[in-house]
Amino acid sequence: MNAIRGTASGSAPVPLSVLDLATVGSGHTASEALRTSVDIAKLAENRGFHRYWVAEHHSMPGVASSSPAVILAHLAAHTERIRLGSGGVMLPNHAPLVIAEQFGTLEAFAPGRIDLGLGRAPGTDGGTAAALRRSDRLREGADDFPQQLAELTRFLDDDFPDGHPYSRIHAVPGPVQGPPGRPSVWLLGSSGFSARLAGSLGLPFAFAHHFSAQNTIPALDLYRESFRPSAVLDAPYAVIGVSALATEDKKEARRQVLTGALSMLRLRTGNPGLIPTPEEAEAYEFSAMERDFVDSWLGNVIHGTPDEVRAGLDDLTKQTGADELMITANAHGGAARLRSYELIADAYGLPGGRG
Repeated sequence: MNAIRGTASGSAPVPLSVLDLATVGSGHTASEALRTSVDIAKLAENRGFHRYWVAEHHSMPGVASSSPAVILAHLAAHTERIRLGSGGVMLPNHAPLVIAEQFGTLEAFAPGRIDLGLGRAPGTDGGTAAALRRSDRLREGADDFPQQLAELTRFLDDDFPDGHPYSRIHAVPGPVQGPPGRPSVWLLGSSGFSARLAGSLGLPFAFAHHFSAQNTIPALDLYRESFRPSAVLDAPYAVIGVSALATEDKKEARRQVLTGALSMLRLRTGNPGLIPTPEEAEAYEFSAMERDFVDSWLGNVIHGTPDEVRAGLDDLTKQTGADELMITANAHGGAARLRSYELIADAYGLPGGRG
């Protein structure tokens, strides 16, 4: 159970963690974005954040996290203690055996530190999902998620029953080779489907509050109501992803988060690109409809001075009863994202500060 439940540090009400998309800003490269991911992971470990997850997205120029397992292997080589995981792997995009092998390899690299967060959405548009899956039957992939999850779990535990077509197949690295163990399995969601499934299976659950805030409390309620104790958890454990950015100056925080809002607007209107600069976002002439979208989006982004961000995170914890907050920083440049995590750590008095 310790692999799942974290311990709050400093004055934080719950454990704090990091969700990373390895965002690529205009004028920067994927290499720079991925180096920033390493820097943030090191900072998060040194400052007492509990875990660091990487999200799977595809065909998005502003994101460099299409291959979580590859990124996590690199991060494992640059960290020693922090838990590392996927937030998440979109299981319908992959054969369960492949994911069992990838995350079994990660567990062998970093024993006892790996989380396998699983989602059923494609993490991209329909055309890209069809290219990933070699099929245009996307709805079937989502509907088959419980069966795919069961198959993946069997591979991770190496316990297909006798007579099963896969009973002689072993995911390696894995239990057939002896220790180490296997990664912790989580379900991710932005609606009630995975919340109910996670509860019924007694698994930990992570909800995407950062882009589905209106569904957060209903989904968490459903998860808790559906929960059945398991060998993994004796009580529910819910994490929420939250978009938050701290800067020394409140106006600068607004400038920075506007870049993420404009990027999301472009994505939602079929024109994805690199994360725009603050200057580009400020100069953009929003239509009334676009302004409504941006205002709504920014209403769910906690931003401002460190004290303001701390207060916002505290309020969100009280409102949702979340057991852990997983913070994602939306900004154009890596320096702003890195500095935000440092300021949030300072605001909560997390260990490793400069004074």
